[in-house]
Amino acid sequence: MNIVVLAGGNSTEREVSLVSGKGVYNALKSKGHNVVLLDVYFGIENVNVDSVFEDTRDWSEGINAVKEVNPDVSAIKKLKGDNKDFFGANVREICMKADIVFLALHGANGEDGKIQAALDLMEVKYTGTDYLSSAICMDKALTKEFFRMNNVLTPAAVNILPGEEYMDKVKAFGYPMVVKAPNGGSSVGVYIVENENELKDAVANCFKLDNHVLIEQFVKGRELTCGVVDGKALPIVEIEPVEGFYDYKNKYQAGSTVETCPANVSEAITEKVQRSAEAAYKALRLNTYARIDFIVDEKEDAYCLEANTLPGMTPTSLLPQEAAVVGIDYPTLCEKIIEISMKKYN
Repeated sequence: MNIVVLAGGNSTEREVSLVSGKGVYNALKSKGHNVVLLDVYFGIENVNVDSVFEDTRDWSEGINAVKEVNPDVSAIKKLKGDNKDFFGANVREICMKADIVFLALHGANGEDGKIQAALDLMEVKYTGTDYLSSAICMDKALTKEFFRMNNVLTPAAVNILPGEEYMDKVKAFGYPMVVKAPNGGSSVGVYIVENENELKDAVANCFKLDNHVLIEQFVKGRELTCGVVDGKALPIVEIEPVEGFYDYKNKYQAGSTVETCPANVSEAITEKVQRSAEAAYKALRLNTYARIDFIVDEKEDAYCLEANTLPGMTPTSLLPQEAAVVGIDYPTLCEKIIEISMKKYN
């Protein structure tokens, strides 16, 4: 197949996306496909679009590991000067030549339905779920509404708008609380607060990132995540940060987190989390694949936190780890995602 892997973009998860894209690119090449890796935001100059899939250059050259600090979006945008077009040079033209586009994007403008809708208008096939379910899952406040409507257990929360009084509304939660910018990714804009001053500071910081803020009941427990592929749950992973919680640094810096797959939990917890992951996947109208995050408390209640519609796809990311446990190696997983995605178009 002629495949474009789209990565990069202009979100806070740009670097993570590039590393995912590099992994997918090399995996699909190893399977014999003609693959082009593109940074959707900057594209590629001086290329023959008509013969691009015959170009034997290493399209992943120069992509390195994720840095400790999430990238500065404003600095990325400045590199394009007055050019406001999200699509970089020749990106549209090359995508329209492909049999399918593998979306290795994460975060805003990649995982929120916008790129999916644009590709739909261009009649370009792509991997993963559609624009509507992508948009729902990108907004954690909206995700919670779908969970509640479909009886998927999730922590209590209040969604607040600028200028809205919230202290009385969250009093029942007690401290600590969790404050989130609802459309953030990779735990950017997530705070665990211990008192009123920290709460106010966290809310103010989140409003710099988003136009509404989610204040959530803190659930103490074990952090688990469960991939779902084509509606069926994979083995679950337990995530144990060495320090703090599973923030941007702990997600992407080697040695910051212990990841155990399959998780060392009882069969009862495994069953509960897997069935809840499948229920969340169905409730959110998801397609192809996703990763669903949980906290399991001391009573063994599994609280569903959010859904990742384009989870990390580096060879050591959580979803590939889960697939490996059931005998699906990384290159085969990448091919399987394409195979399932093509069902949308048949």
